[in-house]
Amino acid sequence: MAVSQRDVRTRIKAVMNIEKITRAMAMIAAARLRRAVMRIEVLRPYANAIRRMTRQAAQASGALKRVPILQEHAEERTVGLLLIAGDRGLAGAFNSNVVRAGIAAGREHEAAGRRVIYFASGRRVASSLAFRSVEVAESFSGYSDRPAFGDARRIAERLVSAFLDGEVDRVEIVYNGYVSAISQVVRRETLLPLQQASLLEEDASDEDASGSTQTFQVAPEYEPDPESVLRRLVPDYIEISIYRALLESTASEHGARMTAMRNASDNAVDLIQDLTLQMNRARQAEITQDLMEVVAGAEGLG
Repeated sequence: MAVSQRDVRTRIKAVMNIEKITRAMAMIAAARLRRAVMRIEVLRPYANAIRRMTRQAAQASGALKRVPILQEHAEERTVGLLLIAGDRGLAGAFNSNVVRAGIAAGREHEAAGRRVIYFASGRRVASSLAFRSVEVAESFSGYSDRPAFGDARRIAERLVSAFLDGEVDRVEIVYNGYVSAISQVVRRETLLPLQQASLLEEDASDEDASGSTQTFQVAPEYEPDPESVLRRLVPDYIEISIYRALLESTASEHGARMTAMRNASDNAVDLIQDLTLQMNRARQAEITQDLMEVVAGAEGLG
């Protein structure tokens, strides 16, 4: 059945309204992306300094076994997986990529005979896991657009408590790492035990705010003692690690949403052009039909 001009005109108007919305959402995401990237750049020197001081205190104290949070469990029978994504959609495959990677990591641990406990940061993660009939031990939400350090502290307290109480023997986090506005990479990192993370490893990439590598010719002195300093630094390092992951995820979400909305706007423009062409063809067909009827009427009168 032929489509009338009115129907096509109505569709064009609807698509134009959608295009205005998606273009506005792309602009908003771009503005939020710039702020999120600035927060990552501001945090990086502090995170590197905490990492460096914690590693040095651990090497100086020789008391790793006396700090509970640094003690590895005898067996890894239960693994806690923290999946970090967003509270909202309309960001392409941003949320689903984290969920798929988290499910794959869980199946990998289950194949090795370990039990998996899921923690979710973001409403989309929690709802996706629930849709797959995966039980979530605890979920955190309401801050994915602009996470605060207090949000990271709340998550860190729950994960550290689970590790110290023996609820889990290992903690991993899965999140979207920010590479650029159009590129996000799903990362899977070990958070606890810290011996299996990158914290206690030598890392020549630790840089200060000016971008130069920090080297110490003289061993620092600790007051009151390295072990006391280490007990204070380790929780800070865990909180900073989670906060960094939250900021990376936020920047990745804004970048993914900006790209998705720009693509949607471009598709809407293409669709409007196709519909306009369809409407013009329908108009020409109607004009031709009217002319043929006039000519036929004139010939009938003649």
